[in-house]
Amino acid sequence: MIRTKTLRAELGPTLRLALPLVLAELGWMSMAIVDTMMVGRLPNSATAIGAISIGAILVNVLSFFGGGLLVGLDTLVAQAFGAGQREDCHRSLLHGIYISLVLTPLLMAPVWYFDPILRAAGISPDVIALAVPYSKALAWGTLPLLLYFAVRRCMQAMNMVRPIAFALVSANIINAGGNWILIYGKFGAPAMGTVGSGWSTAWARIYLSGVLVGFLLWYDHRHRTRLLHTPIEPDLRRIRRLLALGLPTAMQITLEIGVFALVTALIGRLGAVPLASHQIALNTVAFTYMVPLGISAAAAVRVGQAIGRKDPQGAGDAGDTAIFLGATFMTCMSVMLLVVPRWIARAYTPDEAVIHSTIILLAAGAAFQLFDGLQTVATGALRGLGDTRTPMFCHFTAYWIIGLPLGAWLCFRRGWGAFGLWSGLSLALILIGIVLLVVWRYRVRHLQMPLPLR
Repeated sequence: MIRTKTLRAELGPTLRLALPLVLAELGWMSMAIVDTMMVGRLPNSATAIGAISIGAILVNVLSFFGGGLLVGLDTLVAQAFGAGQREDCHRSLLHGIYISLVLTPLLMAPVWYFDPILRAAGISPDVIALAVPYSKALAWGTLPLLLYFAVRRCMQAMNMVRPIAFALVSANIINAGGNWILIYGKFGAPAMGTVGSGWSTAWARIYLSGVLVGFLLWYDHRHRTRLLHTPIEPDLRRIRRLLALGLPTAMQITLEIGVFALVTALIGRLGAVPLASHQIALNTVAFTYMVPLGISAAAAVRVGQAIGRKDPQGAGDAGDTAIFLGATFMTCMSVMLLVVPRWIARAYTPDEAVIHSTIILLAAGAAFQLFDGLQTVATGALRGLGDTRTPMFCHFTAYWIIGLPLGAWLCFRRGWGAFGLWSGLSLALILIGIVLLVVWRYRVRHLQMPLPLR
């Protein structure tokens, strides 16, 4: 249980760092929500929503694997910044950019094989016809997305978080305007439907990376941080360190997004209406998840900086405060999903069949909100300590060994439909939240133990 004195001391610094990051994450998720709402107004609403659901999640499995490989920047940059070593921060950023350049063609190539994969999965031909061109358009935003991830992680680890929030909030305007022009064919542009949404998001990602790179260069020029004097020779030891920290996180993110991608494909076999309701419910719980995700990033930074200062007590207090904040917010969101599910569903579509199915799935989402908050923020706190392997093993075991098989059995054998798959995922998140909270407390106690006298 967190102490009142600790909460009072840590709450202000944590919120000052977390709130811009939370705003950034909400801005990120708002793009997907706006995309869904705007294609949901097309004549073939359920099919269009289902298509961008499958297309986006498949592209995101690849893109966020690459983003996960860059998560090691949280640890290296935060600890170096806490120790007052700014040049070391710049070196890590440069090597994150190198990794992004190498990864881009490797992550884009599989997108051109989505058509046979989706046909083999038994997805409706109508959905595939929209999902594949949407995915290809979206994939052209891969390099700017990876550059955004690299620069963002470096900036937030050095406490420069407000430009990140500005970039994402303003990118929503770019994305929404692009959607309006390209989906519906405004200002003489062709009406591209769902494909227009993919191109709009790709351009918004180019804008995102451009804003952050521009700010970092401006900051360097104004404050003479000597960013442009960073040695450009590749340091294989640093690359190995980044990948050693990032690969478990990349696997964890891929396991998490991958299980939702597979669930999306399985629900796609049930028809357009279950698939559309799944996408709406998934967008909703992903939106609430963005708040603890932003708090998680703040936890990684504050814990990492405390470790860099050789302050284990401060690291524990920072992590505990962040976990408390994430758990409190997600408890409130659980209540909201139970109280106003119809209002949420109607914001996406007027289709009553989709609305009714969505309400049922949101009830399953309400069950895991608290535990999703616990696992997300605990993952960030552990990342600040340099532990990225434990969350990976937890996600693999809970999602793929327990939750997914149970959900598939409930869906197809017991006839629960999409709700069965969501029930399995709910159980998985509950288990992950409990285990990671226990691991965090154990690691903190071990970190704060006095060294034995010699």
